Amino acid sequence: MSTSIFLARLIGPFFLIVAVSLLINQAQFRTIAEEFMRSPALVFLTGLMILPVGLALVLTHNVWTADWRVLITILGWLTIVSATLRLAAPHQALNMGRRLYAKPNTLYVAAGIWLVVGAVLTFFGYVR
Repeated sequence: MSTSIFLARLIGPFFLIVAVSLLINQAQFRTIAEEFMRSPALVFLTGLMILPVGLALVLTHNVWTADWRVLITILGWLTIVSATLRLAAPHQALNMGRRLYAKPNTLYVAAGIWLVVGAVLTFFGYVR
């Protein structure tokens, strides 16, 4: 099995589960997000946790092709950027999160992105 297929099978269902969870547990997610945004330490800790994930994705799958596989590479780089921001500037990361959270449709947009990317990766990982 190629690395792309393996990662699509791993990330695709994960994204689908997160998207559905966001949509069916909106009130609980808002409570969790509010608690999270009160803690720069938690933001820093999540940066520590996701940086190795992003690095592993980029190190094993830095594929810049004009097909679905580039999604995995982009996710890896976005994870590295997000983790670096959380580690280097947790207060600024929190301010960005608060600004996004203040918009009423942010949850739906985020869930939609997770759903679409998860569906594409799941399709190419398991069906195609």
